[in-house]
This record gives sequence, C-alpha cells and structure tokens, in this order.
Amino acid sequence: MSGIQARLNAISAVINYKPSHAPLNFHDTKPTEIFGSNVFSEKVMKDRLPKAVYKSLKKTIDHGEKLDASIADVVANTMKDWAIEKGATHFTHVFFPLTGMTAEKHDAFLVPDGKGGALAEFSGKLLIQGEPDASSFPSGGLRSTFEARGYTAWDVTSPAYILENPNGTFLCIPTAFVSWSGEALDKKTPLLRSNQALSKQAKRVLDLFGVETKLPVVSYAGPEQEYFLIDRNFVFSRPDLLIAGRSLFGAKPPKGQEFEDQYFGVVPRRVLSFMMEVERELFKLGVPVKTRHNEVAPSQFEIAPIYEVGNLATDHNQMVMTTLRSVAKRYGMVCLLHEKPFAGINGSGKHLNYSVGNAELGSLFDPGDTPHDNAMFLVFCAAAIRGLHKYGAVLRATVATASNDHRLGANEAPPAIMSMYLGEQLADVFDQIKKGKLKNSKSKGVMSIGVDTLPPLPMDPGDRNRTSPFAFTGNRFEFRAVGSSQSIAGSQVAINAIMSESLDYIATELEKATKGDPKKLNAAVQTLLQKIIKEHDAIVFNGDGYSEAWHKEAAKRGLPNLKTTPEALPVLESKECIELFTKYGILTEAELKSRVEIYLEQYAKTLKTEANLVVRMATTIIFPAAMRYQSELASACANLKAIGHDYKMGTLEDVTAKLRGMQEAVAKLEKLMEHEAKDIHAEATHMCCKVLPAMGDVRTYADALEAIVADDLWALPSYQEMLFIR
Repeated sequence: MSGIQARLNAISAVINYKPSHAPLNFHDTKPTEIFGSNVFSEKVMKDRLPKAVYKSLKKTIDHGEKLDASIADVVANTMKDWAIEKGATHFTHVFFPLTGMTAEKHDAFLVPDGKGGALAEFSGKLLIQGEPDASSFPSGGLRSTFEARGYTAWDVTSPAYILENPNGTFLCIPTAFVSWSGEALDKKTPLLRSNQALSKQAKRVLDLFGVETKLPVVSYAGPEQEYFLIDRNFVFSRPDLLIAGRSLFGAKPPKGQEFEDQYFGVVPRRVLSFMMEVERELFKLGVPVKTRHNEVAPSQFEIAPIYEVGNLATDHNQMVMTTLRSVAKRYGMVCLLHEKPFAGINGSGKHLNYSVGNAELGSLFDPGDTPHDNAMFLVFCAAAIRGLHKYGAVLRATVATASNDHRLGANEAPPAIMSMYLGEQLADVFDQIKKGKLKNSKSKGVMSIGVDTLPPLPMDPGDRNRTSPFAFTGNRFEFRAVGSSQSIAGSQVAINAIMSESLDYIATELEKATKGDPKKLNAAVQTLLQKIIKEHDAIVFNGDGYSEAWHKEAAKRGLPNLKTTPEALPVLESKECIELFTKYGILTEAELKSRVEIYLEQYAKTLKTEANLVVRMATTIIFPAAMRYQSELASACANLKAIGHDYKMGTLEDVTAKLRGMQEAVAKLEKLMEHEAKDIHAEATHMCCKVLPAMGDVRTYADALEAIVADDLWALPSYQEMLFIR
C-alpha cells in the first residue's frame, strides 16, 4: 500500500476504528415505543389541545379548510409547553429555500420579565409567521438585494418536531417561505399550491364517476435515497471530496462494480451500526423508514421509507439527508449525497415513487385485478400518459443540476429522454383501447420453482424496467431521474401540474360528451381514451432505455433529449410551461423565470468551484508528485549511463509526455475560466461546453499519471482505498 504518511494514517484510522460512543440499547427502548416520540403529532394534539381547537385544526389538516387564526395562541402555548417538557430552549421555523438546503433561524422561548427573571413565551403570532432576513437567499430577480424582508408561514399539514443535540433540544416548525410581496422563495409553497390544483381537477373527474370523498386528493411520495459512505480520514485528504462532494481525479481501480457482488451484500459492521442509529433518530421524528441495503457500487447504500403524503414525504426526505450526514460523523465517516462522487461506478439517484389519491380512496393508480374493467384507473393512467408526452421536457428540467448531469446525460440510470414504461399488462390494455377492441387483461400467474419445499409464488403480469425514467410499478409510477442530493418537491410540483392539466382536459371533454347524463359516461370514456392513446402513445416505451437504438427511435418520435442543464432549464421559460403553471396558480411567470436564473447560476458556480479545484490540485498535489517521480527516473537513467549502460527508460518518456500534456491542459482551463459571458445563460453554456471538457482533459492526464507514478509518492487516497477499505 501507500508510503505517503497521510494516506497511511488514514488507512490505519479505518482499520483501527472504534466507536466513540457506547452502543445503542435496542432492548430497553423498542422502536414501537420511540416512533414519533419527538413529533407534535395528531395524538399529542388530541391529548393536549381543547376539543374545539383540536377539531378546528384537524379540519385544516385533513380537509384543507382555511386555518382559523384565532386558535393560534392556544396551539402555540400548548406546543411550547410540550417542547419545554422535552428540554427545548429555542424554536425555529424550518424552510427550504432555493439553495436546495434546509434553513433555520433559532429564537429562545425565554423572555426577561423585568424583575431579574425570565418567562417562557411563544405566541400564536410567532407560530404563524416568522421574519428571517431574506437578502442572502437567491431570488432570481424577484427582488433587489436591499429588499431583505421575507416571511415564513406555518404549514399545519406537516407536524412540528423536536431535534435533539448532545447539549439540548429545540422545536422545529415546518414553514413555507415567501418574499415581502408574496412570491414563493422556497420549495414548499409551489408544492402546496400544486396539491390544491391537483385536488380540484381530480375531484371533477371523480364526480363524473359518482365517487365522493370529503378529503382532498393529494400526491403521495416515497423517495428511495441512495448515498455513499467514505471514511472521513480519506475525505480530509481529498480536497475535491471535501469541497465539491465528488472526486475530480482518480484512476480506475483494478476492481470496480463489474462483479456486482456488493448489491444486497452483507452490510459491513460499522455501516450497519450507522444505519441502525440513523433509523432510530428518524423513528423519533416519525419518519417511516423501512428498507436498508447495499447498492451496486462499492460503499454505496440505500434507505427507503414507506409511502406517505407528498408534502410530508418531502419534509421527511430533507430530515433523512440531514440525519445521514450528521450520524455519519459519529461513526468516523462522511455521507456523500453527490450524484456522481466516483467516476466509473454507479452514481446515486433518488427514485420518487408517485401516486395520487387519499386515505378514503387509496391510490387512484391502482389497476385492480382486471384493469380493462377499471375505467376510473384507465382515465387517471391516461392522464399521466398524456401529461408526460406533452410536458416531459418540463419534468426533465426539474432534475437538471451540474451533479445530476453526470447521470442523466451519460448513459446511466435513467436516460435524459423522458419516456414511460407501462409493463406488459397495461401496454396490452392500452393497445386494445387504441384499436377500439378492449376485451381483457393479462392475468397474474403462479410461478412454480421446481423445488417441492418452496412455495409457489404469485407472478406479476409484467416485469420491471430499470432503464425507464417513468415506470409503472403496480399502483404508482416511479420517477427515477431525481438526483440523490435534490429535494423531491420540484419533480412533484411538475407531475402535479401535468396531472392537473390532463385531468382538467379529461373532465372538460367528458362533461361536454355526457352533458350530465351518467348513462353516456362509459361510451364517452372509451372514445376519449382511444383519442388520448392515439395522440400520445409515443411516450410509451417498454424496451431498453440505454440502447442507442432507443435514442434514434426517440428522436423519430419527437421526444426531446436534453442531456445537460443549460439545455434543459430554459424549458421552464417556454410559453407552454408558463401557461401550464400560471393557469393553475402554481407558479407565476416571474417565479418560473427566477428559478431558471437561480438554477443556472448555481450550475455555473458549481462548475467554477470544481474548475478552481482541478487547477489547484493538479498544480499543488499531482504535478509535484509526478515531478518527483520524473526526477527519480531521470536519476536512475543517469546512474546507469554513468556505469556504461546507455539505457532509455520508456516510463520516463511517458511521465514526461503526460506531465507536459497536463501542464498544457491546465493552462487551457485557466484561460477558459477568464471568459466573461454576457448573461447567466451564456455563462452556463460556456461552463458546460468549454470548461467541463477542459476539466476532463486535465483529469485524463492526471489519472494516467496516477497509474504509473510510484505509489509512495502519490498523496491522494486512491479509489481502491476509499471504496474498499471500510
């Protein structure tokens, strides 16, 4: 192994790692006892609030009725008492600005009483509305820098909770975040607006089928979170991992993931301990995490929750990411949520399982055993088909970031082309609809394994397709293009908007066709479904989404292939997109354009940071190591020549050529970084088309040098060390 002391120290720290705290006691405190213990839940509210106040609040939470502000003082006082009993000294309004991070400002409950003492106070006014300084949060031109005022607004549909710290606890209140003039400066506000629009249009369709529900129709979500765990000693020796979250250099190790032996493999002991503590912390917060396992890439893992209401699932996923990062430190590791932290092996996504429905109806994407007879399901499924075909580029834009481009535009799950996988059963049903001869559905079978001691297994009517970005998976769709570090809010907003527009169209057409006569509904549905499938089945593809043949076929079908962020984000400024979001009150034209501005700026800043790191690491770490090796080789050649051997060493020539090539590539990169663009669109395009390839050129030489320079001179921890030493 390495002779560089820093690398040896890192390896030693990994090998000799011992937990810094005592093991958790899972025997005395069972998961069922701690689940939701730190949440101001419905049960807590029912037990503590006056009956009338609880009923009023419940109507707002369950039925979406307008919040009665007169109850705020009672709720606030009860919430304060509950939090203080749990050791809280401060409260914070938690919100999700367009930085993509979680934001919070802490205020103390204690207020001086004027007599040398203090009182604990928390009013309804403080609960409902906060006022953080919004000047440093991105607005994308919605306001000037000097216009600093912003408001947080209490989201009653997402419960308050207590976060624990070794030195105490504090109360967290989920909120929306808007500007002084009411524009959305966050991820939550558009999501709540989109759910309102979805409910309105879905209920129009349900009314036509004679289905009544007192509850709003909402989106459901279940994000499968992938991540990497790397020993923090390695990360501290890698400026690129520390600052950029991904390795900008690194030669391919002798073994990567080609054996696929990590997938579902035995979880390493330290990692399993980490997972158990993560789950315990999340259980306290009421996050219903259920699944944990090794992923395909070495040192890559996954945590997945049970399906829940989309707004709450979004907040919970932010808690998951925060908890993964914080708990990893306790176990001497760093959790990397970057979409592509290591070249040559799989990156990390966040599969967003999406459905529509409510507690009374269940999932409206549930086909039942005979989907050809389930007209209401077919209508909602057809709405998704039509919506994705019309607005696939909009959905693609919601997952456009510098880090996610490494997956979506690079033949890694899934492709940047938006398409839909329906499976054999549904594809056959919609094909029958297209031909006007709907008769039956392929039924589920029973699999006989051929071993008497094993039970027969029920078979699904179709296989799964892991290469599809939008795949039907039983009673929901799985959107597989969300990046591991991203909020799931943006994609949900887009899907909700798409569904709202399609359900609006369907309801309008059926209302015209039936004219209030329920007897005409069946024929009208069949006619409309046939029309939708004939016009929009180009989006349906059940084959291999990675194949070059599909890329050519998709182009023939007119499906956009937006491989990079600068190509994808401008879609949000298109006439069609603006009409979609403004029609349903989800985002204004100004709010949409601000997001394009913000996200392009984030893209350009990300690549600029990475480019600066490439130059610095190449100049101060890689070049000196290679020069020392070159000097050693030259000395060896000179010594041989001195004793009469006219020896030419090919390695010396190779190192010299690669050093020269890297120097030239660094100089070219530095020159490109001096470019001044006329606007943020041009700057993002320049960074994408010029700077990013130039960074790749520097890396090509550097990685080639890593493969030949003496290991005892190479300062950077290698891929094989970081990924395989745990």
